[in-house]
Amino acid sequence: MESYETERRNRSELDVRCQRLTLELADTKQMVHQGDYRQENYDKVKCERDAFEHELSELRRKYEILDVSHTALTKERNDLSKEVATSQQSLTLLQKDKDYLNRQNMELSVRCAHEEDRLERLQVQLEDAKKTREEMYEKYVTSRDHYKTEYENKLHDELEQIRLKTAQEIEHLRTATKEMYERENRNLREARDNAVTEKERAVASGKDAFAKYEQLLEQYRQLQLSTESKVTELLHQNKLKAFESERMQLVQEETSKNLSQCQLECEKYQRKLEVLTKEFYNLEAVNKKQILELQSQNSDYQARLNTYEKMEKELDEIIMQTAELEDEDEAERVLFSYGYGANVPTTAKRRLKQSVHLARRLLQLEKQNSLLTKDLEHQKEQVAQISEELGRANSLLNQVQQPYRYLIESVQQRDSQILLHKEHIAQLEKDVGLLNKEKTALLRVKNQMATDLERLLNHREELAAMKQMLINLHGQPHGDNLPQKRVKNQPAKARSGSSVNLPLEREAENVFVPKPTLFTNEAPPPWSKKEKQKKTQ
Repeated sequence: MESYETERRNRSELDVRCQRLTLELADTKQMVHQGDYRQENYDKVKCERDAFEHELSELRRKYEILDVSHTALTKERNDLSKEVATSQQSLTLLQKDKDYLNRQNMELSVRCAHEEDRLERLQVQLEDAKKTREEMYEKYVTSRDHYKTEYENKLHDELEQIRLKTAQEIEHLRTATKEMYERENRNLREARDNAVTEKERAVASGKDAFAKYEQLLEQYRQLQLSTESKVTELLHQNKLKAFESERMQLVQEETSKNLSQCQLECEKYQRKLEVLTKEFYNLEAVNKKQILELQSQNSDYQARLNTYEKMEKELDEIIMQTAELEDEDEAERVLFSYGYGANVPTTAKRRLKQSVHLARRLLQLEKQNSLLTKDLEHQKEQVAQISEELGRANSLLNQVQQPYRYLIESVQQRDSQILLHKEHIAQLEKDVGLLNKEKTALLRVKNQMATDLERLLNHREELAAMKQMLINLHGQPHGDNLPQKRVKNQPAKARSGSSVNLPLEREAENVFVPKPTLFTNEAPPPWSKKEKQKKTQ
């Protein structure tokens, strides 16, 4: 490492020197570019250049050497770092093995303690067994001496018998042993061959067993580590479960208290509900009575409304008939025959519609009148032009000498044309007069309608009160779903009776309503039909 640092320093110094030389070279180049420096100092510059080139080649060579040494050092450093990494891995493995061996040592020490206890117990048992053995040995010696004599006598007798038998059996055994030895030799040879093969198999199985043993050891170590971590986790979970069980007990106690309170409140609410149901049934009975009363009132008001609608329809027909008539006197007679001038309670919308209709008709007639007046003026202008032309023609005739017959014919033709124009003018004047009469009649009708509108506006408060009452009646609950009674067409007397009773009821409500008119004629008079036929013709 020290050599590496020295080389690095040398290299940095050489780099600085190289930079300095490059700067000097740049300066010399600038000097060369200036003036005649090249001619004066050519030899000197050449020598310096050669010296610099020589130095540069040496520096390059040194740089290459340093670069090679640098690459070698980097390789060595990488190798050392790899070795350090492998050594660290081996150190971690050794630490794990050390921990595992310490655990095994602890287990073996525990087992050793158990075995020592067991050995002490076995020694105590062994001493007891020795004592019993000595006792039994003494008994055995005494019994042996007794039975020895008996046994020797019996043995002597039996030995003689056995000698005889053994002699016979030895011969049999000799023959049998020969056969047996031959068989055993064969079996031993076969067993040797089988043993060799089994030995080879056992060696291979031993190797496999050793490899499996190593694998099982690694698995056993991993299982020990996992079991220890699981045991710690289970202990932690056990503590958490105990804490949760205590909390759940507290929650259960609180819920039991709340349940008892809720039961008491439920009983209270049940009592209140019984009281409220009784009140509800009472109110429902009262409500039904009120609904029946309102239904009866609604039916009465609907009958009255139907009569009012019929009256308004008749008024509409009368007003339209009078509007169609041209003569004012006849129109007034029709209105007075149907009760014109009396205060009839009608709606403002109907009267406004009728006034709008009449105003539209009046505007149409005014437009026609204006068109006819324009035509009349145009005709007058034409007559004036013709008269001027006639005067000019007469003057020309007086000046020019022509035959009398031709002059007479021309004069007659012009006279006939003048007569025709005069007749047309008279007809137009008549039309203008008729239009003026219609205009005056329409103005009277308009004024009359204005007065009627003023009266209706005066009675607006009464109509608003009636509308409000009708809206309230229709807006009541269960009022929309009630069946409406159909009112049949009754005679004039019945209608008059119902209409007469209305003002009395209104007076009870402090609302003034004028008495309605009684229409005796159910159909319009025949002279109105004749007038209509004339107009259509």
